[in-house]
Amino acid sequence: AYTPGATPEEVRAVFELAVRRGVPVFAHIRGRESPTDTAPIEGILAQVRATGASLHIMHINSSGGDAVAAYLAAIDLARAEGFDVTTEVYPYTASSTSLESEVYSEGWRARSGLDYDDLQWVATGERLTEETFRRYRARGGIVIAHGMKEENVALAIAHPGVMISSDGMAMVEGGEHPRSAGTHARILGRYVREQGLMDLPTAIAKLANLPAQRLEGFIPAMRRKGRIRIGADADLTVFNPDTVLDQATFEDSHQPSLGIPHVLVEGVFVVRDGELVEGALPGRGVRLPAGR
Repeated sequence: AYTPGATPEEVRAVFELAVRRGVPVFAHIRGRESPTDTAPIEGILAQVRATGASLHIMHINSSGGDAVAAYLAAIDLARAEGFDVTTEVYPYTASSTSLESEVYSEGWRARSGLDYDDLQWVATGERLTEETFRRYRARGGIVIAHGMKEENVALAIAHPGVMISSDGMAMVEGGEHPRSAGTHARILGRYVREQGLMDLPTAIAKLANLPAQRLEGFIPAMRRKGRIRIGADADLTVFNPDTVLDQATFEDSHQPSLGIPHVLVEGVFVVRDGELVEGALPGRGVRLPAGR
């Protein structure tokens, strides 16, 4: 969607390289020509079938549009055939990206099913018009695109094996997409406790263990993540299942979530009794082994 000039041959070369390196392809798939277009998922899975590469499809809710059910069914079929294909979802009905990107090139309204006033300019919170769209696109900046259907998002969240992601961005101004701050608490509070969309152990696996498993095949350090056991890294989030809830909104994205009193990284408190621990920076980068 961001590099529409890439040819099928170029995409195939990337998949073949991934096979040689023993790593998955993590892909934003091609943009849809309409909200129900399934050609992008069919095209990317054809590359998997041709090369045997592992594939992770980014953000099935925003990638799939109104065809999320068909996209999930196509992934399930590929997995049943023995191919290593995974995906993830963020629990919001709005996406966010750069207005100057190819996503908003000529014909974007027909492709997405959205209109100008579905776009929210992060810098001011205003909804766009045709005039402000053209002006801000020339300038460049981040927009929030409102338009996904809640039933499609919920379908992906509950689907077996689908991970939860934030697709979060850095938060500076306060009007950014709330997914950067609220994703995990939103799953635990709204979709587990309030809606009963899945049980708590399943949700925790989607938030922590499944993502770690996706990476650990080629990044050994991830074998110590996403689980609680002797020898694992003590990266722990302590939450109250009765009160955990997201508070970040599209107008005020900096609001911290409720019901999370403690967060530890490498066994060190970075949040204690609901307060940030000043100067606590124990985190370390997760790297491929030397030579890879």
